[in-house]
Amino acid sequence: MMTNPTGRLTQGQFSFLPDLTDAEINLQIEYGLRRGYAWSVEYTDDPHPRNTFWEMFGMPMFDLRDAAGVMLELRNCRQTFPHHYIRLVAFDSTRGIESITMSFIVNRPPSEPGFGLQRQEGPGRTLRYTLTPYATARPEGERY
Repeated sequence: MMTNPTGRLTQGQFSFLPDLTDAEINLQIEYGLRRGYAWSVEYTDDPHPRNTFWEMFGMPMFDLRDAAGVMLELRNCRQTFPHHYIRLVAFDSTRGIESITMSFIVNRPPSEPGFGLQRQEGPGRTLRYTLTPYATARPEGERY
């Protein structure tokens, strides 16, 4: 059985590790830049696992060659949305397609209320499960 003893949202790389420091985040950005990845900063207050399209903060940084530029955008996003989930996403455009190769959370709200699991029984032995974030019980902009 797989468990999440921290009760924290686990999406992307490094989710089960302690939060990365800015120095560690910088190293990951440099790793991606050395491989030609383009970075973007995204944020959300609805971290449902199927909500893969978060809001983009600024434009993707396709021509950037220095990790300091990504860190500047991250700092600006943290100042603008201090109580949201923020993640960094790296795109690999080397094959002519924009596919995500790296994604990890770099900011979390002070309190992560979690999700509720609702079980529904259908005809025969059909079972359906619905995952509902507790945070979405409040309107957008008031969740954290």
